[in-house]
Amino acid sequence: MSDEDEAPLVKKTRIFYGSLEEKERERLGREASGSGKDSVKAGIEAGNINISSGESLELEERVSERQSEVLAEFERRKRARQITVSTDAAEVKACLRALSEPITLFGEGPAERRERLRNILSVVGPDALKKSKKDDDKSKRSQEECQQTWYHEGPSTLKEARLWLAKYSLPRAMKRLEITKANREIPESTRTVRTQELHKTLRNLNNFCSQIGDDRPISFCQFSPNSKMLVTASWSGLCKLWNVPDCTLVRTLRGHNTHVGAICFHPQATVTLEDSDVNMASCAADGSVKLWSLDSDEPVADIEGHSMRVARVAWHPSGRFLGTTCYDNSWRLWDLEAQEEILHQEGHSKGVHDLHFHPDGSLAGTGIFDTLDRRFINDARGSTLMTFHAFISPKGLLETVFSYFLHPPLLNTFKGGFL
Repeated sequence: MSDEDEAPLVKKTRIFYGSLEEKERERLGREASGSGKDSVKAGIEAGNINISSGESLELEERVSERQSEVLAEFERRKRARQITVSTDAAEVKACLRALSEPITLFGEGPAERRERLRNILSVVGPDALKKSKKDDDKSKRSQEECQQTWYHEGPSTLKEARLWLAKYSLPRAMKRLEITKANREIPESTRTVRTQELHKTLRNLNNFCSQIGDDRPISFCQFSPNSKMLVTASWSGLCKLWNVPDCTLVRTLRGHNTHVGAICFHPQATVTLEDSDVNMASCAADGSVKLWSLDSDEPVADIEGHSMRVARVAWHPSGRFLGTTCYDNSWRLWDLEAQEEILHQEGHSKGVHDLHFHPDGSLAGTGIFDTLDRRFINDARGSTLMTFHAFISPKGLLETVFSYFLHPPLLNTFKGGFL
């Protein structure tokens, strides 16, 4: 008989007699002594057992906070009932606007608007409205003060200079207007031919020669009145005189220690002035202004008074006055015969960069880095004549201020010519 034919063994059932209490106690004792701690730890890690870390929420504090909020709300409503609000709808809206609140809400009537104002005042306090009104009044007063005309009391020499300038410029203006009227009588065809010939001549212009002026950028250059000399200014602090047309160096002018902004010839230099007289003026970024002669490489004199960068100098056509522009938002006029400053004109919004005088000697144009142009009557008032935009120059958009340092009646003189 093979093993496969043998019958399977039958599992015998174990029968326990009596109670299992003792066995259960033994099992519970073993778990409590060793493995019970591990079971609790495993239950905590599994998230089945939650044990407090000792934190608790005091119900009394929560209740006290709620009570304080309720009491604060009652106090606010009490203050709101005591606040008096105007019944004028326009005044209520003005008060809301002063508090930077919407003057009206969707579907809001006058009564709701007054109640909203009362609630706002109960939070910020009635003094906030008074303070905002004071601030508004102060801002309005400051705006009015900015728009008011203010005066600088000029020296007596300024009045004398203006009278002198009137006597100087009026005949020149009259002569220029006479020439303009005479040119109008010339036939249109003749004027067209002259213009075409001039354009033809200009198209034939070409480079004559070239020369290296300095090892730093050249900031300014100008021909002498007799066209036989050229003066250059450089960022190296040096100014140089050159012969024309061969471009040979005549003299190096040493005196500035920083960037030279400009150097200009006196209107009568190389014509009627002696070489030992003041023939040139220059300015630099350190605020210095120097006067030069043609026979020396040292400055003849210094003009003091600027504390910031002086960008340009310009001679008045008469040669008696010198104008300077400064980055302190002003320009100045100097009387070289009296050897003093006679005009310090403010009014620009930025540093003044450029200056030029009208050939008649009655107007001065000053320019800053901006997009606005203005014209000033530079009498006792200094009021604006007109404002226009987009004055283009190689330096960008400049603000041009044409200043009358004569009297207003001269304005009518130029209507047929310059203006």
